[in-house]
Amino acid sequence: MASEEDVKQRQIVEDRARNISHNVRCTECGSQSIEDSQADVAVLLRRLIRDEIKSGKSDKEIYKKLEDDFGETVLYAPKFDLQTAAIWLSPVIVGGVAASIWAYQKHRQRTNVHIMALNLVRGVPLTPREKETMIDILTPPPPPRRWWWPVK
Repeated sequence: MASEEDVKQRQIVEDRARNISHNVRCTECGSQSIEDSQADVAVLLRRLIRDEIKSGKSDKEIYKKLEDDFGETVLYAPKFDLQTAAIWLSPVIVGGVAASIWAYQKHRQRTNVHIMALNLVRGVPLTPREKETMIDILTPPPPPRRWWWPVK
């Protein structure tokens, strides 16, 4: 009969194996961990993990071996590098560019660049009446209200 020490050792191996198996994607299923999958490859990988644990390897060494054998996609938590940073930050960058374009267009609508250009070309500043007439002519009409855009 197994001693209490053997039972504890087996339980530790089993807990470590389950923990690692939950963090490894099944290469056949793709959407399940090897702990949840019943595919042949998942059964073999679970056995490989238990054998590696019994041979005294650390969790990092096991993850490294799996990544070397099957690629980075086998792990649910990929390493943080320049490529993953670009993927995660791209929505923020696109949003920032869109907000900048919107702000620039709003700024352009509110400034009278055309009048300043006329002042430079003529060499004489416009009178207040001429300025008012130019603003009326050059200011585009406000965009139509849309049902999805909040009212100001």
